[in-house]
Amino acid sequence: MHSANPPACGRRTLLQAAAALACAPAIAAPVVDPFAWPRADASFAAGLGTQLDEGVRSGQFADLHAVVVVQRGAIVLERYYTGPDERWGQPLGRVAFDGRTRHDLRSVSKSIVGLLYGLALAEGKVPTPDQPVLDAFPNYADLAAEPARRAITIAHVLSMTMGLAWNEDLPYTDPANSEIAMERSADRYHYVLSRPIVGAPGAAWRYSGGATALLGHLIARGTGMPLLEYARARLFAPLGIEDVEWTPGLNGEAAAASGLRMRAPDLARVGQLVLDQGRWQGRSVVPAEWIAASLTPRTAAFEGVQYGYHWYLARGADGAPSVTLGIGLGGQRLVVVPGAELVYVVFMGNYYRKDQLGPVFAVQRLIHGAVR
Repeated sequence: MHSANPPACGRRTLLQAAAALACAPAIAAPVVDPFAWPRADASFAAGLGTQLDEGVRSGQFADLHAVVVVQRGAIVLERYYTGPDERWGQPLGRVAFDGRTRHDLRSVSKSIVGLLYGLALAEGKVPTPDQPVLDAFPNYADLAAEPARRAITIAHVLSMTMGLAWNEDLPYTDPANSEIAMERSADRYHYVLSRPIVGAPGAAWRYSGGATALLGHLIARGTGMPLLEYARARLFAPLGIEDVEWTPGLNGEAAAASGLRMRAPDLARVGQLVLDQGRWQGRSVVPAEWIAASLTPRTAAFEGVQYGYHWYLARGADGAPSVTLGIGLGGQRLVVVPGAELVYVVFMGNYYRKDQLGPVFAVQRLIHGAVR
């Protein structure tokens, strides 16, 4: 960034660093971007890239848009392709993807909201996990009058174990889908908290975009900042991430559960942050205690997969969590594998494909096989 009236010798500003570079009498010293990804060669990268290219050409990896692989803190592979895409249901036509192209994260957004809640909690701006969620909504006295509902805590919201009815198994074009019904309701948060009670809080996991909507609202209300503005200031800026977007829901607030749009290398930075226990290049960004709490298994989600605070936790052969995942509709993945010092991002456009898991699983198997 240059000042409007620079001195004769010139000045430079490194992103958000305030220090000006001294004038050089001859050749200026090279400027090092403190946020630039290091890059490294890996023995598996060339072969993996070729296999990805062949899989796209053959149709095996249908609508693959981007793959970024980071190992030991350096990018070892990037692949970008061209294909049809959309922005939260709005068609964008065919997009030629590269490292500067934003992409829907869909429900990987939920995992980012989980990190943001921990940041706001450290600032004392949101309720603690042990507090009843209805204490944060004093206008919902009708709901708070039910003891069974008052038993639902913030921890149950974070782990999606509220014990309330919720169905996102229906297509997102179906108005009976719970997330769509929430979006169309007069008060989305009352809608979420008023769902029929189907079990005791903490007893079972039930996938719920409504849970994330509650968290996003509490963050925005507690910090006095729109969710994206808070995310930019507290999470993205410290990572050097500038080009982000959060699609608003029908009520004008950010669609916390699915509306975040990011570039693939930037999302990989978030994964590296998680791998490094909340630190980025030696600086604490998210409290390590919150990362540990988030990655502590709270409940069973799918076979072999547990759930923490808005993160999926796959188990290894010994039964211990070995892989951390953010998962989004259509083939979006943020994957952290501590044992291999590995982070990778996959973006795909299979939002309406019935067998959308087949292509993304194939890509993931290829990556894990190559790294091993």
